[in-house]
Amino acid sequence: MARVTRVAPHLTLEEVKQKLHAATASWLRQRWMVIYTALLDPRPAEAIATQLGVSRPFVSKITSLYKRFGPQGLETVGPGGRRNQYLSKDQEAAFLAPFIERAMQGEIVTAKVIQLAFEQRVGHEVDESTIYRLLQRHQWRKLMPRPYHPQADRDAQATFKKTSVRSSSRQ
Repeated sequence: MARVTRVAPHLTLEEVKQKLHAATASWLRQRWMVIYTALLDPRPAEAIATQLGVSRPFVSKITSLYKRFGPQGLETVGPGGRRNQYLSKDQEAAFLAPFIERAMQGEIVTAKVIQLAFEQRVGHEVDESTIYRLLQRHQWRKLMPRPYHPQADRDAQATFKKTSVRSSSRQ
């Protein structure tokens, strides 16, 4: 027989219910639902998980967080996210606005030009992958393929076409 999942009485049932109704994010509402269910009807974690449609380890993790840290333990966001950034998303959009205008006028805007401007803005060098991720976040993409190789020699190509023996023709 499985152990009954109980939570520490940091908050009363009514206070947990208020937190549950006040939660705006779905992940937070789900966490408070686990605590509410464990306070209302203590039973094994598997039964709570089945009722709420979550996994048993999730129920164990949430009840453990609540027991150790109280309500503040549930309201921490957790791993993931964009915590290390040079500019916020709005600042990035404002930074890219002049480049968008230049591109709309028909100018070719390269990542190298954007990188130089970005480095001036932040005050130090950044890797080019930072710029490519910035452009990807704002749905920039390469719209036109390069028509020819930049180091191609058209004269050499023309003479090659004239002097080469066709390999597919039979003699």
